[in-house]
Amino acid sequence: MKLIIAIVNRDDSTDLIHRLSKAGFMSTRLSTTGGFLRVGNITLLIGTDEAKVPQVIEIMRECCSRREEIVPGSATNYNDHFFASMPVEVTVGGATVFVVDVEQFIKM
Repeated sequence: MKLIIAIVNRDDSTDLIHRLSKAGFMSTRLSTTGGFLRVGNITLLIGTDEAKVPQVIEIMRECCSRREEIVPGSATNYNDHFFASMPVEVTVGGATVFVVDVEQFIKM
């Protein structure tokens, strides 16, 4: 038995959860916040048999594509003067996935 911990962009999460459910995988959704852009992420916990891990990862590849987005610049206060930086293009999306062994799995 394996536990898949997947951190995905909030924009990708609805389609991903729907596709996982349609394929027979149950997941627990946790709302989380990323550290770099401080944007919303979703962390999914998925328990499955070891043989089905590649199927889950393939669904994630299909739903969680990386893409470029423009992020507004931030304002900086320096000696009571505010300076605004230019918008920045950043890569968002994709997924960070951890697959860990599960010693025991109980479903009640």
